[in-house]
This record gives sequence, C-alpha cells and structure tokens, in this order.
Amino acid sequence: AVEWLLLKSSVTFNVFGKFLPCVHIHYMTKSMLMCCYPSGQVEETPDSMMFYTYHPNEPLSKERVEAFSDGVFAIVATLLILDICEDNVPDPVMVQKQYGGSLVAALQNYGPEYLAYFGSFATVALLWFVHHSLFLHVTRTTRFMGLLNTFSLAFVGGLPLAYQLTHEFPHNSRNELEAIQISCVIIFFAGVFQLAIWVAALFSERETLHPYVRYGGREHVFMLAKLALYPCVALGTFFLTCVLSKFSASIFHLMEITVPFAFLLLRLLVRGGLALLRLIFCPDGPETRTDPRSAL
Repeated sequence: AVEWLLLKSSVTFNVFGKFLPCVHIHYMTKSMLMCCYPSGQVEETPDSMMFYTYHPNEPLSKERVEAFSDGVFAIVATLLILDICEDNVPDPVMVQKQYGGSLVAALQNYGPEYLAYFGSFATVALLWFVHHSLFLHVTRTTRFMGLLNTFSLAFVGGLPLAYQLTHEFPHNSRNELEAIQISCVIIFFAGVFQLAIWVAALFSERETLHPYVRYGGREHVFMLAKLALYPCVALGTFFLTCVLSKFSASIFHLMEITVPFAFLLLRLLVRGGLALLRLIFCPDGPETRTDPRSAL
C-alpha cells in the first residue's frame, strides 16, 4: 500500500509538474497579447480554447446579474431589520420598573437607534432603486460591468456595519465623527461603482444601452445626475464632518432620510435646467418634449 501511494504521488507530481508551467505560459502570453492589442480581439487557436479566457467585453447574463444584485440588497435589508428587532426591544420588566409601565416612554430611549435604522434602510432602498433604474436601461451586460457591479455590492454589504457604528459611540465624540466618515466612504464607493457601470456602458452604448439614455438621448442627463447624486452627497457629508465638530449621527441619518426628496427635486431641476438652456440657446428651434411617463 505504501509503494502504491508513493507511485501515485510520483505520477501526480509529474503530471502537475508538466501541466502547471503550460498554464503559466498560457496566461503570460494572453497578458502580453492584451497589452499589445488592448482594443482588438485576439484569435483563439483550437489549443487555446482548452483554457479559460477572459475578455472584459464578453457578454454576461443580465438576468443573472440582476438576480444576484437583488439577493444581496434583500439580505442587507434583512440584516438591518434583524439588528433593530434583536437589540432595541424594551424588556417588559424594565418598562414596568423604570418607565412606570409606559411603552412609549421606553421606546423614546431607543430613538437614536430607530433613526439610524430608518436612515440606513432608506439608503439601501435608494441604492437598489438607482441600481434598478440603471439596469432597466441596459440591454447587454459585459463581464467588466459585472465586475464593477460586484464591487458596488461589496460596499452595499457594508451598510449594516455602518448602521452599527453610527449609534454605538457617545454623542459628539471623535469616534462618532469617524463612524460617520466610515459610513460616508461605504456609501460613496457603493454609488461610485454604480456610476462606473454607467460609464463603462457608454463606451459601447450602441450594444449596451437603449437609445434614449445614450449620449444625447432625452434621459441621458437625468440618468447621469441620478447616478452621481449619492457619491456627491456622501463626499459632501464627509467634508462636513471634517470642518464641523458638532456634526452628529442624528444629523447624518436625517440627511439619509431626506435624500429621497432630493431625487424628486433632482428631476425637476434637470428638466427645468434643460428647458432653460433650450430657451436661451435655441429660442427658435423645434420644441423638444420629454415623455412624462418615463421611469424615475
């Protein structure tokens, strides 16, 4: 039995010793070809088809990307709900002894936690809404877009951590400001990778986007503004925490709750701004009408 095991190990070592250098040479060759021909397609030989190849513009199932993304958003929202239900429910004995049996008075003690929950849940919901709006206008998904989507979802998965951090530390402390800054970084990168998906799609817009959201389309400017809103808000909030020492977690979560109203105001501002520009630069041109039924 020992001789058989030694013989098997020797054969396995010889096979892998010959196979692994071939794999390394193959990927080194592919990397050199991609550097030499960054925008072109390299012909595949019958032997090279035996190995896995990666091209950023290869198609990826849009339905699978959306299903995976919806699953991640659903899990993140569920984690927020479980956190608020597990740790922030008053004990009946405590309610009776400390608050004279008044449940409302006991719940007021958990006010900051509930505010953090609603702010975090609003952020998750709106990031999902922006993601849904983006892929509603995408006709074809590439591997590179799928990679950027994965990066965005990785930061979305950090939102329950941001929720925990922002209500764990004392009010008006340095740690509270740092927790808010960490939350801003998480939200910023979750939004900026969604914006990067849009930019990547624009490079091959004829294959990846509907005509009305391509460059010059009637919804192009609004879609760009919608995708840029969250990164801009997160970045602005981050800088506010650097200059305002009194900036608190409660203010941060109130800002999260008011962002949905900013989305409504954003559409009005974009439409009004475009109408004003047309009036100034094309006063005698044909009137361009925007479909009022277009999705947010």
